[in-house]
This record gives sequence, C-alpha cells and structure tokens, in this order.
Amino acid sequence: MPDFSQHGPVTTIHDLGTVCPEKLESMVLAASEQSNIGLVLPLTASDMRAEPFAQIVRALQGAEFLRCIVVVLNRAPEEADYQQTAELIAPLGEHAQILWTDGPRVAGLLDQLTAEGFEISTPGKGRAVWAAFGYLLADPRLKAFVLHDCDILNYEREILVRLCLPMAHPSLDFDFCKAYYARCTDRMHGRVVRLLTMPLLQALISVLGPERFLVFLSSFRYPLSGEFAVTSTLARSNRIPSDWGLEVGTLAEVYRNTSQKRVCQIDLGRLYDHKHQPLSLDDPQRGLMKMASDILASIFRTLASRGVVFSQGHFSSIESAYLRAAQDAIRQYQADALLNNLHFDRHSEENAIEGFAGQITITGAAVREDPTGSESLPTWTRVLAAFPDFPQQLREAAAADQAQYGTAAAQGQGN
Repeated sequence: MPDFSQHGPVTTIHDLGTVCPEKLESMVLAASEQSNIGLVLPLTASDMRAEPFAQIVRALQGAEFLRCIVVVLNRAPEEADYQQTAELIAPLGEHAQILWTDGPRVAGLLDQLTAEGFEISTPGKGRAVWAAFGYLLADPRLKAFVLHDCDILNYEREILVRLCLPMAHPSLDFDFCKAYYARCTDRMHGRVVRLLTMPLLQALISVLGPERFLVFLSSFRYPLSGEFAVTSTLARSNRIPSDWGLEVGTLAEVYRNTSQKRVCQIDLGRLYDHKHQPLSLDDPQRGLMKMASDILASIFRTLASRGVVFSQGHFSSIESAYLRAAQDAIRQYQADALLNNLHFDRHSEENAIEGFAGQITITGAAVREDPTGSESLPTWTRVLAAFPDFPQQLREAAAADQAQYGTAAAQGQGN
C-alpha cells in the first residue's frame, strides 16, 4: 500500500499509483526539450552477454527524451567484446555510443592522466562511471546525467522516466535523485541494506549522536541503489570511489557539495531484481563480505573527515549496538515476510549479521590505522583545470573505436 510520508531532510517522491507510464513519459519528453539528458550504462563483458542487457536495449528503443546514451564497456579486454556490444546496441541508433575503457585508445588516454599523477588506475564500476561523466561533460547542453545498472532482470522504460523527471521538469530544482525500490522475488533480497547499512546507521546514531551526515544517510530508503541522476554541474564536482563504497561515497559527496533540500529519492514503483552476490562468510575479500567492508570503511572515513575521533572502544560499542539493531530488524522482516507469503530463512539472516558485525571491528581497526584510505577518483573540475580538452578527447577516441571496430561489427551483422 503506497504512502506519502516524508522522513528526514531528503524529499521522497512516491509512486501512489495515480498516473500511468505514458503520462510520465509525455511529461519527461516535453521537459527534455529544455533540459537535455544523457544516460550512462556501465557494462561489463559478462553483463553484456546476459539476457537483461538485451531486454534493456529493447526497452530503450524510442526513448526520444534522451539526448545521448553512453555505454561504458569495462572489464572487456577483447575486440570481440566491443563488436558484440556494438551489434547489440545498434537498434538504439547514432545517439548511443560505446566508451571502451579497455580499448587501446581510451586506455591510452587514461594512462596519460596516470602519468601526470591522477590516481585512476583501479578498474571497475567506479572508474567506468567517472569516465562516462567525463565523456558527457564534452556536451555543455546536457543538464543532467542519469545512471542505472545493466543487470536489471525486470527492466521497463518507466524506471528511466522516473529517474529523469525530477531532474528535467522545469518546476523542480533538484541536483540529485536517488532511486529506491523493494528487492523481492519469492523472498527478500538486499541483505547489505536490510541487515547491515540501516541497522549500522541506527547504531552509529545511538553511539555518536544525531550527526548530520548520518541523519542524511538514514533518510534514504535504499542508500545502496545503483540508480541515480545528477546535474552535470554536481557531477563535475563530486569525487567517485572506485570500490564497493561507490554508492555511499557518492552520497557523501552529494552531502558535501549541494544543499539537502536539492536532493530527492524516487520510488521506481515495482519489485526490483538483479543478480545476487554470494555472502562469502569464509572469504572476506569476496561477495557481500567484501562489499560490507568497503561500505563500512567509506562511512567511517567520511565521519573521520568530519571530525569524528574514533577509539577502539567506539567500534566495540558500535558492534554491540549494531547487533541489537540488526536482531530487531530480523524480527521485523520475519513478520513482514510471513504476512506477504515470502520465504524467510531466519538462520541465514542471523549468520549474515554475525558476519557483518565481525567486519565492524576489523574495518574499524583498519580505518584507525589509515583514516584517509585509498584515494577516490579525481573530480572532473581538477582534471579539466589541467586538461581542458580531455572530455573531447574521450569523445574522439570513442568515435575512432566506432569507426574501426563498430564498422566491422555492422558488416558482420549484415552478412
């Protein structure tokens, strides 16, 4: 049952079931005549070959409210990866372009920045998003950049429309929009949000008090969602983490660089599902345990940068408070699952929170030793100060890749 409650400083835009998707799309199409929008699709070779990406491409055909689509192909070292991607996105027409970060041209440009002292050597989604923002910054007509993942199992274009509207509509003035949704099939998913992030924020506030950044984070219904929209101006100023702390780190930068009243979250209006990571209790360098460690480090280091001084006793208290909050959450989720006829494995949920709790003290000790951690990717403001034409060079490299590899792909498709 939808509600219209507003909780905390972040504006919540609900799906009350009172408007049809066609009406929303007509609204965003009209708004896009004045507010140009670019879409970022971070894509790995494995995701490119999976069925969800093909479904996403089909849904994006005819999305006339988009000025451009940049498919950031990363973790894809083979020329065949590029060619297959080019074949798949061909129905999107000329306004869809591939930015191949592992290709010799773009990789060469990134190497030039590395040689000049910019720390951009870590591959992954963070660098892919960062590179895509640089590519889009070459077009000064773009007002906003919208991003969503390419492994969404039940994708419909309404997801994109809802993300775009708060940024494009002339009567609204948001700088950042975050998606939220229920991750659910025959059971509840989203364990890192349900069982780590939200109970952790409760624990931190109980131990440290209502620190404003923690209140800001706790206002988001799904702070780890990979779908968001951002103005081009804010994208230029934000730092982007290169690890699993990407989503929390992005929110930290949004908190730092814009007013909270210009931040919103929007209900995508559906049960949402994408690929699931293993828990990996026996290997903290993989799966959800690695994700948990990176998220904890991002939150702790952001708090340290805001003047919070942690002692070892702090992390022991945080772990204890977290366990109590997480155990209470499990009881609540069990009741919710029961009344919605969902499978609920309480033993597995308990195992997860015990694993996450152990990461609090381990990660806390690492943060005390190294409060700053690895560098985030540089802001585009800094890159542009040193290399004003770098975004245009990314565009030229992408166009050259298209001429060389995309043409071969098109000829193969024609044969």
